[in-house]
Amino acid sequence: MDIKLDPSRDDLPLVANTSHILVKHYVLDLDVDFESQVIGGTIVLFLESGNRFKKRSSSTEVACPSESNEACKFRMPEPCQIPVTNTKTFSSKIGYNDFVICGKGEKDTSGKDGNHDNQEQASGISSSKYCCDTGNHGSEEFLLVLDCCDLSVLKVEEVDVAAVPGIEKFTRSPKLRNQIVHEVMALPADRWREQLDYYARCSQAPGCGELLFDTDTWSLQIRKTGAQTATDFPHAIRIQYRTKPQGRSVTWTSDQSGRPCVYTVGSPINNRALFPCQEPPVAMSTWQATVRAAASFVVLMSGENSAKPTQLQEDYSSWHYYVTMPMPASTFTIAVGSWTEMKPEICSSNDVATERSFSPSEADFRYIGVCGHMEYPCRFQKASATTQKIIPHRVFAPACLKGACQETLLPLIPPCLSAAHSVLGTHPFSRLDILIVPANFSSLGMASPHIVFLSQSTLTGMSQLCGTRLCHEIAHAWFGLAIGARDWTEEWLSEGFATHLEDVFWAKAQQLAPHEAREQQELRACLRWRRLQDEVQNSPEEMQVLRPNKEKTGHVSDSGSSVIRHGLNPEKVFMQVHYLKGYFLLRFLAKRLGEDTYFSFLRKFVHTFHGQLILSQDFLQMLLENIPEEKRPELSVGNIFRDWLESSGIPQPLQRERQALAECGLAQQVSAEVSAGDAVHAFPFLPPRAVGPALHPWRGARDRRRRRATTVAKWVRVNRRPRKRKRKDREEVFEKVRHRWCELIVKHKYTKAYRDVERFLQEDQAMGIYLYGELMLSEDPRQQHLARRKDHSENLFHASARSPGGPRLAWTLDIKGRDQGEGWDMCGARMIQFSEAAPETGEDSCPRKVREGGPCLSLHCSTQTQIGVMEIS
Repeated sequence: MDIKLDPSRDDLPLVANTSHILVKHYVLDLDVDFESQVIGGTIVLFLESGNRFKKRSSSTEVACPSESNEACKFRMPEPCQIPVTNTKTFSSKIGYNDFVICGKGEKDTSGKDGNHDNQEQASGISSSKYCCDTGNHGSEEFLLVLDCCDLSVLKVEEVDVAAVPGIEKFTRSPKLRNQIVHEVMALPADRWREQLDYYARCSQAPGCGELLFDTDTWSLQIRKTGAQTATDFPHAIRIQYRTKPQGRSVTWTSDQSGRPCVYTVGSPINNRALFPCQEPPVAMSTWQATVRAAASFVVLMSGENSAKPTQLQEDYSSWHYYVTMPMPASTFTIAVGSWTEMKPEICSSNDVATERSFSPSEADFRYIGVCGHMEYPCRFQKASATTQKIIPHRVFAPACLKGACQETLLPLIPPCLSAAHSVLGTHPFSRLDILIVPANFSSLGMASPHIVFLSQSTLTGMSQLCGTRLCHEIAHAWFGLAIGARDWTEEWLSEGFATHLEDVFWAKAQQLAPHEAREQQELRACLRWRRLQDEVQNSPEEMQVLRPNKEKTGHVSDSGSSVIRHGLNPEKVFMQVHYLKGYFLLRFLAKRLGEDTYFSFLRKFVHTFHGQLILSQDFLQMLLENIPEEKRPELSVGNIFRDWLESSGIPQPLQRERQALAECGLAQQVSAEVSAGDAVHAFPFLPPRAVGPALHPWRGARDRRRRRATTVAKWVRVNRRPRKRKRKDREEVFEKVRHRWCELIVKHKYTKAYRDVERFLQEDQAMGIYLYGELMLSEDPRQQHLARRKDHSENLFHASARSPGGPRLAWTLDIKGRDQGEGWDMCGARMIQFSEAAPETGEDSCPRKVREGGPCLSLHCSTQTQIGVMEIS
């Protein structure tokens, strides 16, 4: 914690002192309460210190987080009663008293419910003339620092693991609790079930002494009186805490069916607002969790097992998950909601192709030697896992999306999984859950161990968007999860690889001929090239660098703390530089080596580094060692750092390559189609004047229409599904033209069609996030206003119904969260107000239509809820 933050910057601190002590296993015991929007319970941390943490250094003295230059004060063991906030939620199975520890003689900083909150500070970490020792030297007491934010910490205590029946076999002296914890951690990998059982039993042991603790904006600090070193500090501690409804690690919302749900959102602060943890990637740990919720909810987590609910008391169930592969705490994922498991339709004979093997010789996936990671039950050492092309998988979604999942998603999973196995070999994880998350999810997808979140936007149209996004998230199982970046600033090691591999996986899943695969990949490269050009023109130069820390990449302070530059910058959500520049670098290297040689090397790299954290040089050095000398002119780690990773803008090798392709006939054809044809072809009902001469160059030219139809038909043929399906004619068009149409509207400031942009932002938030970025970066105040309105609305336009003094309903257009009709005229529509006779039957919906100089507005009202939903048709 020997870092200082500049409150004027947007950096993300990682304050855990991982160089002194590491969390090796978490045991979570939680209750999910939707009424109060709180997840509460306990977490038990099993800690390990070692010789490498015993280095003495004066630089390990750090300032305790406080708001003023006063002595560090910690809460002393003087209990104060806490009122119970929700009697419906089951308390933890462990019998804890509802007490909080308050410091003697100091002001109680707890909230009105008795909870001690993270104190809000502008700088997050402030200096102090009084130091608390986070190391293990000198006469000061050892301080355990955990990453923690937006949590109410109620109690911290040491766990008496010596009280567990049968535990005495691990030590001759029952008083050596730390020795017991060490022996449990040291159990070999083939005894992982026994190890998890001991962890669970130890976590339920009684407490043997409350510990002093304090919190600030970004951390939880814990100490024990008399414990001066990490070795003396308790190695099993229990923390009782609650999340906050506004906590940034999870989102409380409603699904597409209107039912409540909560899920982790991949927040920039990761999971520190879900449970106290060590966030730095080096703190790789295992975990097990028991989560209780109402029986109507399904709990999904990033665990190895496909958990089934255990019935508890009336209307409540318990779910248990675990993992045995050590992973960073940021990969922990949970989603609780009224999800329905989607079962595939009965397979026909046409579906046999989805089970076809794409795998080359099995010898390509077997390498001599043991794994290089820490010991755990590894799938790469199991022959059955090595040859498993399609791992067990499930799909969950709200019931209203059943048809879309069965039509679009379910048929794609087996061929995409098999294609990934054919390229990289052994699947790192034993199973896969896929969840269609609520509409407010701001990305197309997010991958975690054993579970993938997909946006509902991927279910629309043909298989192209869904298939490529699914392949992208599957690729993260290898790059991003099984192989992680040791420094979070090197995002390209995850996103660049996934973007490059999604094209390869998708081409194999479609069973394309080699020339068709190359053509498809070149088309996608053309589109990404245009996107990269836009990115570098409209983003800060310092955020375009893939290795911003340069020679200091991977370095941390003596305590293990560090700062992620621009980690909290909201612009990063919209930026794709790490995706695109990383993609083009890997594409450049694959061409230089030859694809067969490159992917053979990639399989070897995966086998060597799975289960480990890497830096850019680890990949590049191993790659160059496998390149023949004749293919290595001007290729070196230093040159790649200079040209690709440590400079802003477009890399010079990429500029030369794209210039050479500029005269390519295919590139010219794609450019013409993208710039002019997509919008008109996607919206044939629009009159030519609605698009304008600049976007309708072939109006009246029959031969140009033929050429356009031929090109689009070719694209559809290349991107068809793995099996034949009956589709409507209007769906047989380029998948992303609706998004491209909105881009053209923004580019040409075609105000009459701003309504299409508004609707796209509301209905397709995952893809709309990029359009939102373009609107915000524009200098047009009307477009910026249009984008800002998106922040205050949710998915649909709402209308308010009122009945002033009579049985008639007066309808006025309204945006939820805004004043009535505010800004609606900015997207080219007039305020509409009209009346209709109120329904006397009290039915849930009563359709009424009115035409006001443009599109038809279909209004559905309810006399019970007094809320109407407006749809533009």
